Amino acid sequence: MKLILLGAPGAGKGTVAKLLTEIDGSVQISTGDILRGAVQVGSELGKQADAFMKVGDLVPDELIMGIMETRLQEPDCDKGFLLDGFPRTIPQAEALKVLLDKIGIDLDMAVNIDVPRDVILDRLTTRRTCSNGDCQAIYNVKSNPPRQEGVCDKCGSPVIQREDETAEAISHRLETYNEKTAPLIGFYEKEALLITVTATSSDAVITAIKEKLEQ
Repeated sequence: MKLILLGAPGAGKGTVAKLLTEIDGSVQISTGDILRGAVQVGSELGKQADAFMKVGDLVPDELIMGIMETRLQEPDCDKGFLLDGFPRTIPQAEALKVLLDKIGIDLDMAVNIDVPRDVILDRLTTRRTCSNGDCQAIYNVKSNPPRQEGVCDKCGSPVIQREDETAEAISHRLETYNEKTAPLIGFYEKEALLITVTATSSDAVITAIKEKLEQ
């Protein structure tokens, strides 16, 4: 399957992507992952991206598209891919459309995971992350707390609330999403690729995607 996963921060895109990879071996691809990968292998595009990231600047779209072009043609994408959090803007979506035409790939669909704002706020403000950069296991103080409060089950490092997961920070992230990323819903609707799944359960989202693929 070749999918784009849309949805606000906390909608469950990452969880859904991980579950989908287990169905048919499609690979989960996020912008952060491909940028880090390009930097690690020391490619020319990776070096250029690293220069922007080191000073805290956004990596320009043309660089991201260059790295994406390389990534989508790697052998592990032959079975399919799940774009998680990319594209983020209409210009990126337009550039991705041109790129996919160029390399001969057809998207199956763009899936908009629609979750109520109050559910997202509750999910993210109760989320905790392992502070060890090599672990970064994710917990939830309500639904999936660590066995020992404040301590990671996997590596024993402190479990923290990320600065971007306070109520104030999340409200700002949702505003940014509504302004810049939500218009993608209309873009993919016009392309006749959009399905919207209103659900708070990852299993319900997976079921809807499977049903659409089987049609």
